Amino acid sequence: MEIRDPLPLSVRADDGYELRGFCWRHASGKAGRPVVIVNAATSVRCRYYGRFAAWLHRHGFDVLTYDYRGIGESRPASLRGFEAGWIDWGRLDFEAMLRHALAHFPGQPIHVVAHSVGGFVVGLAPSSDRIERIFTMGAQFAYWRDYDRRRLPAMLLKWHVVMPALTRVLGYFPGKRLDWLEDTPRGVVRDWTARQPRFEDTWRHGSLALDEAERRALVDRFAAVRASTLALSVSDDEFGTVAAIERLLAYYRGSARTHLHLAPGDIGLRAIGHFAFFHSRFEHTLWKLPLDWLRHGRLPPSAPGTVVSGA
Repeated sequence: MEIRDPLPLSVRADDGYELRGFCWRHASGKAGRPVVIVNAATSVRCRYYGRFAAWLHRHGFDVLTYDYRGIGESRPASLRGFEAGWIDWGRLDFEAMLRHALAHFPGQPIHVVAHSVGGFVVGLAPSSDRIERIFTMGAQFAYWRDYDRRRLPAMLLKWHVVMPALTRVLGYFPGKRLDWLEDTPRGVVRDWTARQPRFEDTWRHGSLALDEAERRALVDRFAAVRASTLALSVSDDEFGTVAAIERLLAYYRGSARTHLHLAPGDIGLRAIGHFAFFHSRFEHTLWKLPLDWLRHGRLPPSAPGTVVSGA
């Protein structure tokens, strides 16, 4: 009998922190069946990806969704002063999910679907060289000069002035009360609002500064990823511009990378944006892109848009 509803998931990271999420798993084991780990965007709960995960499950995949520490199912009792940043989300949280998949889905290929910063944290995990295929939507690390120039002043005010100011006062960002994503740990806000074009320079100074060898090791970890990668960008995504996607893809120099760019009009729509891709209304249009990629490692022949770089 197939399990249609997700099971609760609990995984402990190396530092003992408990991560929670959900698992869609077929009742019968199959060595060749891929298991897909879904990496969320910054401060977006894993529940948002549930419809997409269930759809992948119906198409033959096992699927894991989870919340990074400090977010949603993995939130502590209080976020005030809670320390967690993007490095933690990658080398601890995503790493824990990779190890869980390797241990509990033996012999199954590991694939990743990553939204926004989820495509960045992939490269921070030591076991990311075990991934076979990756699909990303709007994946970048929020370097401000890559934002959509038409919206740059408003985005700088919202995300680089108001967000860090409130975080300094409260000890975390109260995003839920403002209807600006979920409440967010202050370390993530610090990383988001850093102003360096190369992510490793974000941690050159301050209380969480890394030395030169540590920063070099982070960059080398990205290069160790061998998964074939399809990166999708859309023309009305104010965060995931072509420049932003290309900036992140350059770190994955050991991977075969394909960057597909499309406009909403390519599929007869007026808007898609940064967050809407995983809404079920795209089941019969956009979702075919990750499905073909995860199944076959290629774009479907009828794929909309233009290949910016790669095969």
